[in-house]
Amino acid sequence: MNWLPLLAGETTVVDTGAGLAPTTTTEDDNPFQPILDFFDSATFEAILKLVGFMVVVLWLASAFFVFKDARRRIADPVLIAVAVATAIVFPFVGVLIYTILRPPEYLDDVRERELEIRAMERRLGADQRCPYCRSEIEPSYLICPVCTSKLKTACRRCKAPLEQHWKVCPYCETEVRSDEPVDSDAPTGVLPRVGRRSRQQASQSP
Repeated sequence: MNWLPLLAGETTVVDTGAGLAPTTTTEDDNPFQPILDFFDSATFEAILKLVGFMVVVLWLASAFFVFKDARRRIADPVLIAVAVATAIVFPFVGVLIYTILRPPEYLDDVRERELEIRAMERRLGADQRCPYCRSEIEPSYLICPVCTSKLKTACRRCKAPLEQHWKVCPYCETEVRSDEPVDSDAPTGVLPRVGRRSRQQASQSP
């Protein structure tokens, strides 16, 4: 016996002469009828269209997010185009793939870190030390104040410290002569270097 029609309407018993037989009558007070009417209404169609529109907007927004984020993280335009195409061809899944595989740092952060490293290297390079005793010295020192080793030669005219590879003094435009003896009366003259044996003898003497 099929009981499905019995659930859709009201069942009554009718005497047919041969016996009692149930008959089903359909009325307007079906409890599922409002739900069926809602799915067939224009409101439900409008909701479906609104949901579809929101899905499309979210898809386009995700592709735009990939484009903006990839430009800040990737320098190669080809890789940027591949990332955006992946987000468009594979909605939502492409964004997840890009989020997993994207570079961890922004290009601006990478450049800033490189500048900081260069500045640190310059600061370390500017920290000059004596090549003999590794004591800290200034660029204007002619001799090391610790081990009295000669570091630079003074200009014969203005007495400014000169680098070894300079041919002309940049302060007074005087030609630098490598074979010229150092003036002994100059206040910037080089002191004699004290040897280790001389220091030991001086320490042992009463």
